[in-house]
Amino acid sequence: MKWEQLLSLRRFGDDQKRLRIDQDDTRLGFEVDYDRIVFSSSFRSLQDKTQVIPFSKTDFVHTRLTHSLEVSVVGRSIGRLAGKNILNKHPYLKQDLGYQMNDFGAIVAAASLAHDIGNPPFGHSGEKAIGYFFEHGEGKKYLEKLSGQEINDLINFEGNANGFRIATKSMQGIPGGLRLSYATLGAYTKYPKGSFPVIKSDNIAHKKFGFFKSEESFFKSVANDLGTHISGSYLRHPLAFLVEAADDICYTIIDFEDGINLGLISEDYALEYLINLVRETIDTKKYNKLTNRSHRLSYLRALSINTLIQDVVRVFNENESSILEGKFLTPLISKSKYKAQVEDIIGLSVEKIYKSDEVANKEVVGYKVIDSLLKPFVSASVNSLNNSTSSYDKSILRLVPDGTPMVGENLYDTLLNATCFVASLSDGKANELSKQIH
Repeated sequence: MKWEQLLSLRRFGDDQKRLRIDQDDTRLGFEVDYDRIVFSSSFRSLQDKTQVIPFSKTDFVHTRLTHSLEVSVVGRSIGRLAGKNILNKHPYLKQDLGYQMNDFGAIVAAASLAHDIGNPPFGHSGEKAIGYFFEHGEGKKYLEKLSGQEINDLINFEGNANGFRIATKSMQGIPGGLRLSYATLGAYTKYPKGSFPVIKSDNIAHKKFGFFKSEESFFKSVANDLGTHISGSYLRHPLAFLVEAADDICYTIIDFEDGINLGLISEDYALEYLINLVRETIDTKKYNKLTNRSHRLSYLRALSINTLIQDVVRVFNENESSILEGKFLTPLISKSKYKAQVEDIIGLSVEKIYKSDEVANKEVVGYKVIDSLLKPFVSASVNSLNNSTSSYDKSILRLVPDGTPMVGENLYDTLLNATCFVASLSDGKANELSKQIH
């Protein structure tokens, strides 16, 4: 892979190449990506979507919106630091093509901002609930008429693929969706593969899938432009490693902080774990002057995030050649010299937070609500496709906002449309609509 291709400013519908050297620095194309994501309805809905713990219980808990904003801030710093090294190593990018250090930060920040944009309500349990509906629930009856990839798209519903769909799907009067630059789309796609065939591999890029069958053709055109489609397979865009690292850093440290603020993790435990992470950089005198618990925690959180930022950039810089060759197969943080400390924090979070009663209750509610919504909306959409709608089906479809596609050209498109509509709902809206219907 080559950086001059990977940093493509091309957008859906462009018939001419956009050159960085011709860009207006007061409104750079990569920064336009960030603006378009911020002003999208899909991004705004994240303010009412659970990060880990149901946010209705306390003011402390992060939502998907605050998490995404924090990942974006961390991503910008990581991108700029990595970009500085890339430009030093490949000076022609700046001298001949006009790329700047901040371009890398802007791409990673925009992709980081969008990284959860496709997540359904109720977190990852929402993805599982959708998959369960099609694999074991009422949705199973439709699968016999679908192909292998179409089936996998539904029974393994993936928020990352839904995010790519949101960012790129043409709507009536809105060609190309958000029309983000191809560089940002590449950095967004942590898993550059379809849902089928399932690949058993140690490559982190194959852990999940990044696009539905409905978007496969456009994804291929993006990958061809970026130079990530090589010998019939897709390589992960190098900047996707930085987006992944920003997310890893934030959920490791900030979910941990939420657990402390909720009392799920004792302060003594927490401070010990964080101090182990920042032992090399902590200013002991400054720390000992902080008498307020929240101030101590804020100091350690900021220092921990900065410590991990510097280290994942080091890992990226040391492995840049391997990454460009598509031979680097693990998350950056897995090669961090702080890997043991990070794993200790995550282990405690799993025990005390992710397995807490609050999270378990959220998952149960999520399954019930999503099932109660998929049944009527999928049925009504399929009946409409088959010209057999009842008066009840028509009433159900009237609940869908204007301009939201439900009935597609075939059964797969229709099932995916109805499913993605349910996935677009916030936690509160899904609850409200479920009660309204039932």
